[in-house]
Amino acid sequence: MIWIDTIVQGILLGGLYALFALGLSLVFGIMRLVNLAHGDLIVLAAYLILVLVTLLGLGPFMAALLAAPIMFGIGWALQRLVLNRVLGPDILPPLLVTFGLSVLLQNALQEAFSADSRRIPAGWLETSSVSLGPVSLGLMPLLTFASAILVTLALQWLFYRTALGRAFRATSDDPTTASLMGVKPEAIFAKATGIAMVVVTIAALYLGTRANFDPTIGPARLIYAFEAVIIGGLGSLWGTLAGGVIIGVAQTVGAQINPEWQILAGHVAFLVVLLVRPRGLFPRAFD
Repeated sequence: MIWIDTIVQGILLGGLYALFALGLSLVFGIMRLVNLAHGDLIVLAAYLILVLVTLLGLGPFMAALLAAPIMFGIGWALQRLVLNRVLGPDILPPLLVTFGLSVLLQNALQEAFSADSRRIPAGWLETSSVSLGPVSLGLMPLLTFASAILVTLALQWLFYRTALGRAFRATSDDPTTASLMGVKPEAIFAKATGIAMVVVTIAALYLGTRANFDPTIGPARLIYAFEAVIIGGLGSLWGTLAGGVIIGVAQTVGAQINPEWQILAGHVAFLVVLLVRPRGLFPRAFD
């Protein structure tokens, strides 16, 4: 029975990793941009939610609701004013710019909030659980996994059922041709990054309420996000969710065998999938 509980907890943990990865998958799928500052932007959103909770006395979910449009604006401005200038056939300039942004964010957050770890208070949700037979599931992990599914469904609907989604797919396929049809790639890219930052805010909400965070943890969140995207297959949103679940289950199983193996087990699972399916489990373009 302990192994059933271990696997279920791993699946729920995978929901958090999927939330880390969905914004990254979105941006890469549309503009082929590898954002090395993605993890640090998650941490930035977590601190923004913490500030709103502390200063305004809001609950974490209401604070995240207020933080989402702010993060959308940050993402839109970042893409419009900075990243659009370096996009092109050479992948090195965007990598260098986003790496510099990562360093800038880490140092700015450390200057503003110190190196002390923080946590977003969630009240009774932190300790609430639901019993399903012999398995006890925390309410916060359940909410995290449900949110990951809802975000994936929302992004799928956006891409395949809306005019903006058609513009995303057209720009992803051929920006030049799309521009001849009246689509402005620069504006589309900015909207895509803004939406990715809304997803980042949701990920930050659960990151901050489930564990402590500090200004330097962004790169580790970035690694989990990359691994989930690559395991699932570049361009596949449901694959990204599956990739997060695989990493989460691998980590909880590894920790059950030996607590020192938790992080290592997730990386080993990533390498095994790459060996078996180099393009990921469900490779798909946004078409």
